[in-house]
Amino acid sequence: MREIGQPYPRLPLPETAQAEDLDAFQDWLQQAIPLVAHLGLKRMTWQGDTLLWQLSLAPNLNDKGSGFGGSLAAQTTLIGWCWTTLWLRGQGRAQDVVVASAEQRYLAPVTGDYRLECRPATADAVDGLQARLAERGKGRLPLVQRLSVGDTCCLEAQGDYAILPLRD
Repeated sequence: MREIGQPYPRLPLPETAQAEDLDAFQDWLQQAIPLVAHLGLKRMTWQGDTLLWQLSLAPNLNDKGSGFGGSLAAQTTLIGWCWTTLWLRGQGRAQDVVVASAEQRYLAPVTGDYRLECRPATADAVDGLQARLAERGKGRLPLVQRLSVGDTCCLEAQGDYAILPLRD
């Protein structure tokens, strides 16, 4: 068992962004952040600049039989952290990522297995981040998340993710 305050070993960087094995990343993620193994994450894939997750509702039920808001908020925060971490890994950068701010808006109950999407908040967000990383070695990235059951959007979220130099 890992001690509190002890970082989990980093996953080696892929040779290229296209070489990232998302199954291996998901396995590592479940070890590095134990909560992930209990969130019902079935699969993650990329579609252009959007990270997609397929999730099971069963482990995220509330007392009413629909999605528990706390689980859904954790998932929106986590997918943003993953988007940022995977993007950095694809750039050959091993840096710390932390959530700086997060906000969710619940639109409809989650009543079945669902899809969670994450992408940059604006078309130029990644370019701005690249410039800040080149200049200062750190920066922030605004991302948006959308959770849907079928064609129904149930939750919209946004978050700012801070990219920091590695701590020794």
